[in-house]
Amino acid sequence: VQLQASGGGLAQPGGSLRLSCAASGFSLDDHAVGWFRQTPGREREAVSCISGTSNTFYAGVAKGRFTIGRGSVQHTVFLQMDNLNPDDTGVYYCATGRGRPFCTNLETWGYWGQGTQVTVSS
Repeated sequence: VQLQASGGGLAQPGGSLRLSCAASGFSLDDHAVGWFRQTPGREREAVSCISGTSNTFYAGVAKGRFTIGRGSVQHTVFLQMDNLNPDDTGVYYCATGRGRPFCTNLETWGYWGQGTQVTVSS
């Protein structure tokens, strides 16, 4: 199983980025997918997750600003990030797994991508 997170880059404060997660060797379509991030000086944390039945969860940092969903391209999951601020700077990872991973328990996610850098700066 290989996961590929893409779409990171440089955004200005208040701007937007759309991350995408794609998988090979594993179907994301009916499995839970999560987005996580590691910001400078902090441990990796959950941002948002979508279950195999498309129920969604948003951590406090994401509520009202980020949207997770299954992409129009088959086998992908996106994270639309709006109203970005410098505190959102970090490496964003997507993960998936079998069963029912728990969004805020990172140990329950079996497969991880390598991450994509998001930098929010003016």
